[in-house]
Amino acid sequence: MATTNPQSSAAQGAALKGYEDKIKAQLKEAKARLDLLEAKASEHTAQAEITAINSLKTARQNIDRKLQDLKTTHDAQVARAKASIDADVATFRASIDDFATKFKTHSPEE
Repeated sequence: MATTNPQSSAAQGAALKGYEDKIKAQLKEAKARLDLLEAKASEHTAQAEITAINSLKTARQNIDRKLQDLKTTHDAQVARAKASIDADVATFRASIDDFATKFKTHSPEE
């Protein structure tokens, strides 16, 4: 029977908490940008932009779900789950950057 080392489990828990905090901070920053873009799009009632924003919101919710699922992920699968989350966050942030660039390009001058 395998035994778990309490110090190892505590260290792993702390590392997982640190990782979770890092991802949450990145998502919070991205959400703030997304909210700002949504407000600007709503001002101009730009349906295409609103649709894109809703898609980005769904992507953020999927990342949040994966982050919650990480807490119950088997130890052997944590590295793979983190890699998947990291890839999703990178794609999400790049999508927001891309959308912001396109939105600035297509927005009427104020």
